[in-house]
Amino acid sequence: QVHLVESGGGLVQPGGSLGLSCAVSGSIISINDMGWYRQAPGKQREMVATLTSGGRTNYAESAKGRFTISRDNAKNTMYLQMNNLQPEDTAAYYCNALITTAWGMTTNAWGQGTQVTVSS
Repeated sequence: QVHLVESGGGLVQPGGSLGLSCAVSGSIISINDMGWYRQAPGKQREMVATLTSGGRTNYAESAKGRFTISRDNAKNTMYLQMNNLQPEDTAAYYCNALITTAWGMTTNAWGQGTQVTVSS
């Protein structure tokens, strides 16, 4: 079994910054592609940024130039640095990872989410 735990959400004023973390634990052989997604009230979950095991990144248009995704493979942890946050960035942020487990299975795992609220 694998677990993804996000941290770092909170309340920030417009123009401010927040950093999110996603720690992966469990019986893991390898962590492949990872990503951050978000879901605002009444809206569908959308991709924010993804990062392959090879280091290739992909950002939503709304995130380009403001957000940076990274990972520390030694710590099984992924990060999302968010700068110049705006009210429209308010959402629950979820981490996602494609994981090969110790049983040889590949699972698409999600964290429980962390709330980011941008408001003055």
